[in-house]
Amino acid sequence: MRHEGFEQIRADRLAAEVGTIHKQAARAIALVYPSPYTVGMSSLGFQTVYRMLNALPDVSAERAFLPDDVAHARDAREPLRTYESARPVGDFAIVAFSLAYELELAGVVDCLDLAGIPAFAEERAGRAGRVPLIVMGGPLTFSNPIPAAPYADVMLMGETEETLPELIEALREEPDRAALLAGLAARPGFYVPSIHGARLPAVAKAKDENLPAFSQILTPNTELRDMFLIEPERGCHRGCTYCVMRRSTNGGMRLVAPAKVKSLIPDGARRIGLVGAAVTDHPGLPEILRHIVDSGREVGISSLRADRLDDEIVGLLKSGGYRTLTTAADGASEAMRDRIQRKTKERHLIRAAELARTHEMKSLKLYMMLGLPGETMADIDELGRFSLELSRIAPRLVLGIAPFVAKRNTPLDGAPFEAIDVIDAKLARLRTAVAGRVTLRATSPKWAWVEYRLAQGGMAAGRAAARAARAGGRFADWKAAFADVPAPAASDPAHVAQVGLADVQSTVAIASISTRAPLGRPAA
Repeated sequence: MRHEGFEQIRADRLAAEVGTIHKQAARAIALVYPSPYTVGMSSLGFQTVYRMLNALPDVSAERAFLPDDVAHARDAREPLRTYESARPVGDFAIVAFSLAYELELAGVVDCLDLAGIPAFAEERAGRAGRVPLIVMGGPLTFSNPIPAAPYADVMLMGETEETLPELIEALREEPDRAALLAGLAARPGFYVPSIHGARLPAVAKAKDENLPAFSQILTPNTELRDMFLIEPERGCHRGCTYCVMRRSTNGGMRLVAPAKVKSLIPDGARRIGLVGAAVTDHPGLPEILRHIVDSGREVGISSLRADRLDDEIVGLLKSGGYRTLTTAADGASEAMRDRIQRKTKERHLIRAAELARTHEMKSLKLYMMLGLPGETMADIDELGRFSLELSRIAPRLVLGIAPFVAKRNTPLDGAPFEAIDVIDAKLARLRTAVAGRVTLRATSPKWAWVEYRLAQGGMAAGRAAARAARAGGRFADWKAAFADVPAPAASDPAHVAQVGLADVQSTVAIASISTRAPLGRPAA
């Protein structure tokens, strides 16, 4: 197999970028995304932090990513380097990671190893000479960052619009590492594992005037292909009990005025992505969509709620290039959806199928979770029956299925993970029920189990990520790494079901419902 060198990959990707920042400053920061470039450059948060850091007068930020082929990089002993200058990441005094979901912990280990930086914080503490300060932040800090704690010197909890400048100011004022960490540990929104242990401070909340986040760099070499991303709203006012975004920070969903959204969209951007947990709940969405579509540009939306879809919105989406109408049901039956407060009714999904047909979409795609607490084969049979009904309406029906993984800071925190063989049996039963009529695209129950162990785990589970990554990162390596780590203590299913029906206020986070094999690694 031929492997292109980093210099050629870097040159090709930089040449295709628009908006790259090349800057020299006294305080240079390596901003690392622990998944490959195509994923990292699709992250709105990563791009926003990149722009924020480079906007500070004495700071520059350079990007680095998990190599596309980790095994080759390890075997070839290729040092992890930045895109802006090709400087080795290990030469930076500050290395900042953006963590989106649990399985990226293996990528953190790989990146630190390739950079020649001791992975664990206690190993760095005893090293002579200059050792980089490892900073972490990102969506994972809203839910359960404790498995990442062994690798971090400090974590920025929650939304970083205020804490990131505060961190830089603290670095300016305090050169001594121990004193710096002690000072940060006393401030809201900063988690210093060596001082706090497993006691997490509250997440930070951005001021509304600092919204929205939006893209800095456009590139065709991403999952989203040259799409300019912007958030017309942040958070969610809904109460889905599995989701860490439920009834979010600063009083729920925060809206950005359509005029402000429109003013921030560059004239040269031809594809616009509207990002948020509940974009279709924004009352100004039709106005924003019309502005994009009337200017001859394509549009994408990260979250279409079936109960908010109407003829106007779907018509605008079709004019903006939509060919597949995608929404979520999440529960296998209406009874399951009621239990998790999803509140998506069959009539909403039937209406979505009708709209997909009316506006000549190629397909209707529904995201679905299997393995929720209390789910039975009767629920699977109900899903099969209803899927066949939808398939007679929609031009083509696709079910995207992921096993349920309980997240911290949600009412379903502590819910057990359905046994892998039981999930496989449910998938097999559903495939038989809809054979030839509905397309099923299911993510791996095995990798969902790994995600669950990390999502519900502590520092010992986090340390297991190093053993798994260094062994090769296959599922068997993760299973072996977890062998001596106590399994999470699951709540009583009956108790979980009751909590799921309660109006429980939870801390905000970005849900990681869909699971995937770690990128840049073998899938087996």
